[in-house]
Amino acid sequence: MYFAALLARTEDGWEASDTDLDNVETLSDLTELARESSADEEETVLVFIEQEDSWFAIVRVDGEDDPRIFVSDAAAAARSSYGEILLTDELLGREPGSVDDELEELVDLDGTEDGEPEPPAGAEGYEDDLDEESGPAAEAVPPGPIGDLHILADLGLSQRELLSLSTDALGEIAEALGASEVLETVR
Repeated sequence: MYFAALLARTEDGWEASDTDLDNVETLSDLTELARESSADEEETVLVFIEQEDSWFAIVRVDGEDDPRIFVSDAAAAARSSYGEILLTDELLGREPGSVDDELEELVDLDGTEDGEPEPPAGAEGYEDDLDEESGPAAEAVPPGPIGDLHILADLGLSQRELLSLSTDALGEIAEALGASEVLETVR
């Protein structure tokens, strides 16, 4: 279960709105959604995404600047379609497309990986025994926090506080920003 909300900082304080991420396929889509939610294109907009206490992310969009991203647990987020949107090559510190290129080199024309044994005849569920988390893509995503640790420092939440957040991380962040009431209205 996911929760996603947008917080826009206005002259009158924070305004919150829940958001549907069903049509968001890329970080550019998410950034555009954040910019469209703001009445003033120079306002700071925070996108909060949380998956059932497993991981959370903050995407900060300040005007036309590139988005800044923090993900609490990259390995957990990598197993999520929304997390995959945030875990860009740049954020992970790798060359664009490098994991996809590595995976492409491992695939034969028949769709099996090099060195992967063919399933025995009549062996149903054979694929379930293969470890999907041990390939190049899994190795490319580190466990733990990743991204801009100072994403909220100028708004009153230090790096130390960000890294020490517990189960209700988005609630704690909203409280530190003085936006807990508006966030609760969209929860």
